[in-house]
Amino acid sequence: MNPPTFKDHIVAPSLLAADFSKIADEVVRAVHSGADWMHLDVMDGHFVDNISFGPAIVKTVDQIDDIFLDTHLMISRPDHYLQRFIDAGSDLVTVHVEADHDVAETLGRIRAAGRLAGLALNPATPLSEVEPFLTQIDLLLCMTVVPGFGGQAFMPEVLEKITAAARIRSANSLAFHIEVDGGIDPSTAPQCYHAGANVMVAGSSTFRAPDMAAAISAIRQG
Repeated sequence: MNPPTFKDHIVAPSLLAADFSKIADEVVRAVHSGADWMHLDVMDGHFVDNISFGPAIVKTVDQIDDIFLDTHLMISRPDHYLQRFIDAGSDLVTVHVEADHDVAETLGRIRAAGRLAGLALNPATPLSEVEPFLTQIDLLLCMTVVPGFGGQAFMPEVLEKITAAARIRSANSLAFHIEVDGGIDPSTAPQCYHAGANVMVAGSSTFRAPDMAAAISAIRQG
């Protein structure tokens, strides 16, 4: 099977919304419900005002199933911890443009390790901050909430940024995915697809849905 392109709809349930008392069962449930990727939100209590989990959980998820691991580092020094998350089994590592590191160097290290490189920006960060790096990435993550906590409401003002990023991608014959994270559900996903995004990170709307498979299918269809 060929790897997915930015024209494919991808649903990545966020483990942050799972029941941590039974992580293995939750990962298997997501896979059996049709998840394409598993999104792993890593938070250090510094870059964002919350602490989630580290490389040990990423490694645990990797050992449970061979689903594609989409690791999102919401940490102040992604360059310092990067190798640990690569070694843990991450298939794609996304770092923030706002974090304290040499962005180009960090992206280069991710790709040199044979993994996909993602670059994230917060809702308040202008797209111009990531433009110098768009030729170095496989995925651009546009946060559609202020990062740090799950269950927040979708911020529609980010749609304009997604549209602009898709326009730049097309104009420069680039092929990076555009991912959205925050408040994504069957009602907001279509807006994001229309704007140019193709990877939907969904936490509460998947893991906490009455029927996870139906929820993932509805988000994918958009």
